[in-house]
Amino acid sequence: MADKVIRTIGVLTSGGDAPGMNAAIRAVVRTALGKGLKVRGIRKGYQGLLNEEIIDLSARDVSDTIQRGGTILQTARCEEMRTEEGQQKAAAICKKYGIDGLVVIGGDGSFAGAQKLAHFGVNTVGIPGTIDLDIACTEYTIGFDTAVNTAMEAIDKVRDTSTSHERCSIIEVMGRDAGYLALWCGIANGAERILMPEEHDYDEAAIVADIQECRKRGKKNYIIINAEGIGDSINMAKRIEEATGMETRATIIGHMQRGGSPTCKDRVYASIMGAMAVDLLLQGKSNRVVGYKHGQYVDFDIDEALGMKKAIPEYQYEIAKQLAL
Repeated sequence: MADKVIRTIGVLTSGGDAPGMNAAIRAVVRTALGKGLKVRGIRKGYQGLLNEEIIDLSARDVSDTIQRGGTILQTARCEEMRTEEGQQKAAAICKKYGIDGLVVIGGDGSFAGAQKLAHFGVNTVGIPGTIDLDIACTEYTIGFDTAVNTAMEAIDKVRDTSTSHERCSIIEVMGRDAGYLALWCGIANGAERILMPEEHDYDEAAIVADIQECRKRGKKNYIIINAEGIGDSINMAKRIEEATGMETRATIIGHMQRGGSPTCKDRVYASIMGAMAVDLLLQGKSNRVVGYKHGQYVDFDIDEALGMKKAIPEYQYEIAKQLAL
């Protein structure tokens, strides 16, 4: 069993980076220090933990960071953490450095690591940090708001040039195997089509027919938002141009969606979640995930959270299709 007396808190960021992670780190550090605890930062996620890349953090160390994108602690993938040997080693290193509680900022994979550490006696709390919005237990994840605004602004610019040249533009957004970025951009940018991995059976022939019909009506551009989980944007553009005769270009927005100064929402929500993670540890809780549901900040058991499933809201997708008519 883990010792419920918390004297030192560790914090790490794991998996893909997301704007707002620094706000969460800052909140963890300053909340813990304000309550008389020590704070240790772990560089490069679980890989850094296994390599013992551990530093003491002061309030000054997180000054002037809330507006910065990325993560000051850096991040990395770690295959060793998927093994029981790696998990036991990580737990032993936490004990070696006196880390009584560990705050893990990341996605489902990061939470799985936190779950294993809790089973090996380390008090853990996860904070959802991913631009993909694909964590089932929460309606908000750190970085999504900034990423979707970055993508929206880029798509607006592509539409300008697409209109000038009377093109069809296929714009690929990130999101891994989730279509939330694509759905939100599709609605916000007034796209004619949204392709998401949740809708596996999209009909390319129907898209071609719709483009041809729109051209007859005098429409000067056609925007398709394509989710990363569908991919193949460049080849899709070639096929559509060949079938329609309309010049078609693929634009892959890529990793610029991960960067940039976080929005106000990402700064504020991440700050509250970071502070709450420390409070949960001080309350003697472990193996928890901070979430946001129905306007409230809540916490879930990690086991329960990892077992939840999340689907694209059907009503929102239907609205997107209606508005594209």
